[in-house]
Amino acid sequence: MSRPRPAAVLVGVLLLAVSFRTALAGYPPLLEIVRDDLGLSAGAAGLVQASAVVLMGIGSFAAPAVGVRLGWERGLAVSVAVLSAGSLVRIVPTLPALICGSVLVGWGIGTAGVLVTGVVKHHLEGRAGVVTGSYVVSMMIGASVTSVVAVPLAVGLGGWSFSLAVWAVPALLAVGAWWSVARWCPPGSNDRRGALPWRDGFARLAMCFMASTSVQFYGWLTWLAPYYQHLGWSPRRAALLQALWTFTQIPAALLVSAMAERRRRWVFWSSASLVCGLVGTVGALCWPLPPVVGPWAWAVLAAIGVGAGFPLGISVIAWRTPDGARAGAVGGLALGVGYLMAGTAPLLMGLLLDLTGGYRVPFGVLVLAGLTQALAILLIGDGPEPTRPTRPDRPARAG
Repeated sequence: MSRPRPAAVLVGVLLLAVSFRTALAGYPPLLEIVRDDLGLSAGAAGLVQASAVVLMGIGSFAAPAVGVRLGWERGLAVSVAVLSAGSLVRIVPTLPALICGSVLVGWGIGTAGVLVTGVVKHHLEGRAGVVTGSYVVSMMIGASVTSVVAVPLAVGLGGWSFSLAVWAVPALLAVGAWWSVARWCPPGSNDRRGALPWRDGFARLAMCFMASTSVQFYGWLTWLAPYYQHLGWSPRRAALLQALWTFTQIPAALLVSAMAERRRRWVFWSSASLVCGLVGTVGALCWPLPPVVGPWAWAVLAAIGVGAGFPLGISVIAWRTPDGARAGAVGGLALGVGYLMAGTAPLLMGLLLDLTGGYRVPFGVLVLAGLTQALAILLIGDGPEPTRPTRPDRPARAG
């Protein structure tokens, strides 16, 4: 069977990346509006985002089985279709619809996020670095745009539920792109490698690193805008602050990982970005409205920490594993458990907010996650790359 054109695969990857973040980033700027309209507690509001992230973890574990049964390209098309359906369900302005839609969105993102790595290795292996960079940038641009326009869309379309549902559009475009690619590919796969390496020491450390950075990312994503609305900011101004936080992650993701790769100084750059993130978190918590620079500096520092964390985690897995199959297995474990752990952060922070009436204890969760990440960095270290096997390994298409 003929292979699809690389350009068609690249378009599908970029549309997929945009769909990932638009489906998640549209909710936090509207969170306080949703709470007022539905009469939700902070814990219930946090449950909406938490359910999406938990299902991302479960979807990550299920992705290899989906790929084996349907083929990786068809699996991607189906996964993005589920994501699109989740966005459409949220057009109903009720809490059950919000949670149901978030569950579907999370499952679609988690499954597609693992499958896309293997598809890139199979179809675009010679351009994997450029494609990965473009993928990260597309995700963050999508999230930045969504953060800025979420509130104006709610006003213009007549309600917050319509603002959430509109993000089904880029997902439907991605479905069309991947179904077009899948027509050129076999309907199933015989590649059943990639069992999750639960007993491997490095895999557990990578899992700890990814879980810590994911907790910080999703905690900030959910509660940054509500925190500053709590301090008296308007929803529109708080959304702009979140957009700055999101946009700053773009250069952090690209530049920090590139600098770390030059001489494999992973510990130095991981530690430097983590320090930035912790300073931003503690600054926003203890001195949220400093004169002159305001909270914008804290948002930038926090963004550097979470923006660099994800690509640095993926990079160290690639450097410290001997072949594509092992990298996919370690990555699947790290992402799956990382998403499951991160899914508890918005909910836990919301519950702590309800219990304490303030943000000091909830933000302490982010500080604790940063300290855990520091321990993982120390234990992973700048060890040597493993020796590659003498027989070339065919890349595992599950990622």
